[in-house]
This record gives sequence, structure tokens and C-alpha cells, in this order.
Amino acid sequence: MRIATWNVNSIRMRQDAVAAWLADTGVDVLLLQETKCVADAFPADRFRDAGYRVEVVGQKARNGVAVIARCPIAVETRRLPGDDLDEEARYLEVTAGGLRIACLYLPNGNPVEEGTADLGAKYAYKLRWMARLKARAAALLANELPVVFGGDFNVIPDAEDVYDPVAWQADALFRLETRRAFRAIVHLGLTDAYRACHPGGAGTPPAYTFWDYQAGRWPRDQGLRIDHFLLGPAVADRLAGCLIDRAPRGAPKASDHTPVILVLTDGLC
Repeated sequence: MRIATWNVNSIRMRQDAVAAWLADTGVDVLLLQETKCVADAFPADRFRDAGYRVEVVGQKARNGVAVIARCPIAVETRRLPGDDLDEEARYLEVTAGGLRIACLYLPNGNPVEEGTADLGAKYAYKLRWMARLKARAAALLANELPVVFGGDFNVIPDAEDVYDPVAWQADALFRLETRRAFRAIVHLGLTDAYRACHPGGAGTPPAYTFWDYQAGRWPRDQGLRIDHFLLGPAVADRLAGCLIDRAPRGAPKASDHTPVILVLTDGLC
């Protein structure tokens, strides 16, 4: 069974690329982020006509998440629990292929407002969202569900996951508070699938999932690893591989992110 995550940076602009990539790779479940449209405007029929099921949480012109799957999808929740006033389209949790799968688009958190008590409203929102995600993960793990959290986490976990750690140390994606919050989630008993398969360290090539459009970051391979799969123990036991498909980032009019593919030993899709 293969599950992929991809921040497509507008599904309506890139539906052809997504449809072609699905046909070429044959992944069973695709998690999308930053779809940037309301649910009714999502090109769901394009994928249903190809034999997929589609579930969407949309928002006009920003955010937005979706799950596209070969197998039936049962929606568990369309928002991250913990704040009934949070209406941003950032979380979709489903059951598919015998797994509880959460597709998430974690807040960016910039700009950080140095000198303020909470480092600014956007950064405070990011940390609150991460605390809610930790609580949700703890609840699912306590119920011993086979859980997968996948998506754009907007978190650079370690120095090897960014082309210039010093330049990024004050950014919301790499601040110490962000990394601590991410580690607190992982330490509940989750496995970073990519790092489990590719430990990294000195002498290993960089592994990035995002390259900014500006300053020639893609041709210079100056990227970030911010798209992740975190696996509960029951799923980590089935981990057969995790890879970053760099090819879509080099295509014309590409998203600034590229897909990450999780491979499991078996599944129901």
C-alpha cells in the first residue's frame, strides 16, 4: 500500500499534473494540502472519473486539504479538535485502507514578532495548533489505532533538513520552540517515516520537499524538508519505505513542494 502527501499550491492550477502523477505512480491514497478552493470548486469529478474517492475540506483562495483514495473513505472529522472557533481548512481525518489517516496543513507561523510576549499572533496560533495536534495524536494512540499523520507540517525538524540552518534559526519553521513542539508530538510514540528509512547524518545527500520560487532555490537545490509522515506503532511495523519524488518540482509551473511517498507492506486499498 502506498500513501503520498503533496502540497499542490492550488489544485485548480495543477489538477492536470496531479492526475497525471496519480496515473503514473498508482499510489493508493493521496493527501493534498493548500488546495486553495472551497469544496464545491474542487475538481473532484476529474479524480472520481478515474476511479478514486474524494473528500475535501476547502477554503476560498487559501489553505484547504483533501484525501483522494482508490478505496472507500470514511470521514472521522473535518477539523482538528480543541478549538471550535478555528475555521481554517487545515485538517481532515479519515479511515481508509484500514488506517486512520490525518491529512494536515500546519500553520506557517510567520512573521515572528520578536520582542512580543507570544512572538506574534501567527506564531502563537502555530504553537497552539501544534499543542492541539499533540492532544489528538495522544488520543488516537491511546486507542491503539493504526494512525498515519501526513502533510505539510511547516516544521524543519533538524539542521540537516534545511540548506542553511543559521539563516533559518529565527524563522517560525525552525525556531527552537517549533522543533521542541514537533519532538513532543513524535515522542508520544510516532515514527518519522522518512528518517526511519533514511537516517541521514554526515556525508548523506540532502533530502528536501520544498524549494522557494524566489532566489533560484530549486536550481541551486536550496530546500527544506517540511512535508512529513508520522506513523503510530502499528503502522511503523509495516513500514517498507519512504521516498521523496523530486521530479514534479522540476516540471513547468510546478508547485513549490514535491510529493513524499510512504510504502507499507500491506493494506486494504
